Amino acid sequence: MSEIALHPHLPKLPVDALKEFTEWCILEQAVEAGYEFTADNSKLINLAPDYYIEELVDQFIKATRNSIEGGMAALAAGKQADNHGLQGIPIVVDFVSLYVRYLVPKGRNNMHPSQETTNQVYELACQQQWDKLSEIGKKYHVVF
Repeated sequence: MSEIALHPHLPKLPVDALKEFTEWCILEQAVEAGYEFTADNSKLINLAPDYYIEELVDQFIKATRNSIEGGMAALAAGKQADNHGLQGIPIVVDFVSLYVRYLVPKGRNNMHPSQETTNQVYELACQQQWDKLSEIGKKYHVVF
């Protein structure tokens, strides 16, 4: 499986860009794969971007980890994010992007669960994340 490494670029981005990327990963990419999630906006109102990211990720993890796939994805993403050596909000964003990458191939909209298809869907998810992060980076005048 090819891996597009986002983690070296995350610390370069302002927290507002990290917030936008996190929202996209959770509210668009994961939902498109078939994971039902509705954020509790009452807990997100008026939060600073770093706390907003933490709360949104926490809500998403709680909503999706209650399956074998979710538990395994959380374990794999946590281990990988720890190895990247990031701190603060960048490690939270790294974790959730990895978590979503591991969830997407097992998503309810994936009708072909073969290993080859799983790898292709994972690679597509990686590419989509890289494209979105690059787009957001340019918006905030950060070029990778």
